[in-house]
Amino acid sequence: MRIDLHAHSNASDGTDSPAELVAAAVGAGLDVVALTDHDTVAGHTEAADAVHALPAGTRLTLVPGAELSCVAGDISMHLLAYLFDPAEPAFAAERELVRTDRFRRGRAIVERCRELGADISWEQVRRIAGEGSVGRPHIASALVEAGVVASVSDAFTADWLANGGRADVRKHETDPVTAVRLVRAAGGVPVFAHPGAVKRGRTVSDQVVADLAAAGLAALEVDHIDHDEPTRAHLRGLAAELGLLTTGSSDYHGSRKTVRLGEHTTDPQVYEALVDQATGAKPIGG
Repeated sequence: MRIDLHAHSNASDGTDSPAELVAAAVGAGLDVVALTDHDTVAGHTEAADAVHALPAGTRLTLVPGAELSCVAGDISMHLLAYLFDPAEPAFAAERELVRTDRFRRGRAIVERCRELGADISWEQVRRIAGEGSVGRPHIASALVEAGVVASVSDAFTADWLANGGRADVRKHETDPVTAVRLVRAAGGVPVFAHPGAVKRGRTVSDQVVADLAAAGLAALEVDHIDHDEPTRAHLRGLAAELGLLTTGSSDYHGSRKTVRLGEHTTDPQVYEALVDQATGAKPIGG
């Protein structure tokens, strides 16, 4: 089985619609794909409908999820949440608070970019985002359109949009221990996304990971494009020490990033162990 547990649609900052993501997963030869848009479940229904509409004999399982924006002290981090009840009130309210603040932050970042000499506009960023929740990748695309940077990845430097960069503005982010507990209370399974991605900015200490494990964290996302081999080895050792599972995922964003669906995958036994922990929702199709 080929299992990719981290992919985005245009419900947040990917370029594929949820239905197109399902088709791309089939084309990539995946057996399981997780839809994990940032702080939203807006793409779940379309993705589920697309799975149900697949031709007879086409096997694909959809794992509904989300990627949550968190902050530990002053370090931003992301938490993947799988198979939670999207209607559970406390967790739904927290996701709504984060989504609402994304617009305030987005407008503030655009204004900072303009002050730094970038000829971009909020209207341009909204056009790029479409129906999705505005995020920094949409602003990065606007910077590319304006000729300020050559690529989306080039926008995520200290000069522009990196955490703590000249144009960065902090947004509301959930305390990660609180986030883990919210996910568990909604029947979901929490996994720490790309915990060693130093190219994105500072990463949290092993002690923070231990605190998350004590709160109910299920796994670390180890096999990821932003992790080199020494980082993966360290994370595997840490996971073993803390009794956590380890996953692998592409973190696919469509054409906005170069990573391919299925570029990194999760072991089937690990996947089954994660599903067994979930009480909020079930995988779809398959």
